[in-house]
Amino acid sequence: MTDVVLPCRNEAPALPGLLARMPAGYRAIVVDNGSTDGSAAVARAHGARVITVTEPGYGAAVHAGVLAADDGVVCVMDADGSFDPAQLPAVAGPVHDGDAELAAGRRRPVARGVWPVHARAANALLAHRLRRTTGLDVHDIGPMRAARRSGLLALDLRDRRFGYPLELLIAAGRAGWRVAEIDVDYLPRAAGTRSKVTGTALGTARAIRDMSRVLSR
Repeated sequence: MTDVVLPCRNEAPALPGLLARMPAGYRAIVVDNGSTDGSAAVARAHGARVITVTEPGYGAAVHAGVLAADDGVVCVMDADGSFDPAQLPAVAGPVHDGDAELAAGRRRPVARGVWPVHARAANALLAHRLRRTTGLDVHDIGPMRAARRSGLLALDLRDRRFGYPLELLIAAGRAGWRVAEIDVDYLPRAAGTRSKVTGTALGTARAIRDMSRVLSR
């Protein structure tokens, strides 16, 4: 069984469809991080395991989910419907097969407007700096990834906010991990949900701030 950590804050409209598409052999762990729309109840009603994390922040939610997962390969994916769970086996495959220690989804928008220009530009800049810093051939600081739970915990990641994905890649590079980048569809998120990063210029600015702090360490 492969656990899938779904950091969640106010994603109730997306969860039924998302959980229904979870492939066989993949088990959802919804990490409720301050939802006020009943996300936890919706997730439980659709068969997901739910844990609650009071510390705010994307990294806090992901870390709690990894701790709660069983040993083995663990995946992480946003819970807003912008990714297709059916593509999880393709992302996790290189880790399951022993060809990589970390597999990261490279977002490929399926329609115009899915990935706002301000967010795409910021991501490209950060990825360029990451390549220069670590030598990793990575082009997306994206939220869909897979690694072994034991390896993630051994990296001892400390960021509990938006800097977590970047810290993970930097730490993986320093540890000599093989990193595979897998193309994944980037979909319009479910109606009634809003990205905490790309949904607004302010959210993107906060993510850049958190990630810039990680780069400067």
